[in-house]
Amino acid sequence: MSSSLGSSELVLNPDGSIYHLNLLPEDIASTIITVGDPQRVKEVSKYFDSIEVKKSKREFVTHTGQFSGKRISVISTGIGTDNIDIVFNELDALANIDFTTRQAKTNTTKLNFIRVGTSGSLQADIPVDSFLISSVGIGFDNLMHFYDCGHIKNMELEQALAAYLGWSKYNIHPYAVDVDKDLSTIFKSNRIRFGATGTNSGFYGPQGRVLRLAPTIKDFNEKLSEFSHGNIRITNLEMETAAIYGIAKLLGHRAVSLNAILANRATGEFSDQGHKTIDELIQYTLKCIADSQLV
Repeated sequence: MSSSLGSSELVLNPDGSIYHLNLLPEDIASTIITVGDPQRVKEVSKYFDSIEVKKSKREFVTHTGQFSGKRISVISTGIGTDNIDIVFNELDALANIDFTTRQAKTNTTKLNFIRVGTSGSLQADIPVDSFLISSVGIGFDNLMHFYDCGHIKNMELEQALAAYLGWSKYNIHPYAVDVDKDLSTIFKSNRIRFGATGTNSGFYGPQGRVLRLAPTIKDFNEKLSEFSHGNIRITNLEMETAAIYGIAKLLGHRAVSLNAILANRATGEFSDQGHKTIDELIQYTLKCIADSQLV
């Protein structure tokens, strides 16, 4: 029998809920939509047929309800891979750790994570207001370097990209994790493009933006946009996908990232109908879930 997790490792609130998310095990469904913005949770759940759970703490807002016979949770992660580390470890704990014995369950539950988020395109031929599935997440942050994760990474792509970029002198060591192909198939259609998504540790310097601070790498976006490996090119940038794919795969879950392209860095455009585009992606995602075998 595995040893019990100490109170400093599995941190619970006085009511028995998990520390950051403020959730009990029965509060979550096995199909979970993640959004960055806490305000976007209600933009998803407004389409539910009914809502049974509404809870929040800090930037983490959760609604669980029914949509076309499917039980679905939607939760805001906030921005960045550090928040993904918190949210995904705690959601896994809710599903796969017995809070009474403080031990991992023998029979684990596989969760399905669907990120519905915004992103900026690096390629001129991927226009604003289009939808894109991340076929692979490429992390330029350091989260996955804290986990024993070599067995779940796309090492061929990772090594090819590292050799091409030559950014180890800047202490940038990209990692790459593929999408769960079975889960991504549910969302395939003529409406959706596929591409390799770069996950950055910030919005300004780490994505090549210049306001008043000079970046270390002055051709950051150009260098990324010109990379190719077989039929893979880096299509867009955001701040969560690679960590979502990595943590989910390490824990035995499935994950897919759906991106609403609101900016095109190559052409300098930004969507003038961002809210409409995101709403269309939300409705598209819910319809795909409803038509799927997810339970």
